[in-house]
Amino acid sequence: MPSTEPFAAGGYRFIPFQFQYSGGVVAEPGFRIERARFGRPMPLAQGFDAIEAHLASLGRPPTAFCACELRSPAQFTEAGFIAFNRLYVERLARWGIFRDEINPVARSNVCPEIGPPAVPSFYAFSYTIPGDGGGFVAAGSGEARGEASGSYAERIVRLGDQSPDAMREKARYVLGEMERRMTALGFGWGEVTTTQLYTVFGIHSFLADEFVARGAVPAGLTWHYARPPVEGLDLEIDVRGLTCERVI
Repeated sequence: MPSTEPFAAGGYRFIPFQFQYSGGVVAEPGFRIERARFGRPMPLAQGFDAIEAHLASLGRPPTAFCACELRSPAQFTEAGFIAFNRLYVERLARWGIFRDEINPVARSNVCPEIGPPAVPSFYAFSYTIPGDGGGFVAAGSGEARGEASGSYAERIVRLGDQSPDAMREKARYVLGEMERRMTALGFGWGEVTTTQLYTVFGIHSFLADEFVARGAVPAGLTWHYARPPVEGLDLEIDVRGLTCERVI
């Protein structure tokens, strides 16, 4: 089971995961996590500037930035995904967040199938502010087994198979990963305020069994018609439990 580490400068704890993002974040005592969604996706550099300005308007430093949701034009190759992520963490390093290959910021990054942005863009972001309410965000996960080694192609559940049975197995794996991350953060499905699903393939044949009966959609399911960020992945899920969300 993963564990958490503190990021004192941000007022939250995180699950160490990969250099490009953490497995999830939870507010430290005395802080709460809020989420802001842009009215329309904002290109990466402009989005970082807008996030910094929004945090400054709240009297918060850039280190309060704890999670984000990205939209990309199309799925990346594995090498292309690494190259993009190296560019992405440059601003986090300047903000004093990304250090020594450790990134506390949780993230999802998906590719809208219809009307995608021209360039990688911010869709939404989360941050801490002093106060009550706590909150958590579990980072998005696709159906690549995190416990295995090798390339994405070697780790993806039922690679290249989008049959109903394969999609059920993919969803079951990712839902299990959400449970592992939430457990590490100290939460469960009962505290989830939003469950987001990203896929362009059908889930109706197993929605009741795998999602509803599991308790995974206590506030309903938000389905984005989009693909996960890396070629070969077919399904991604992220979850959060927050008391305050806004559109800016």
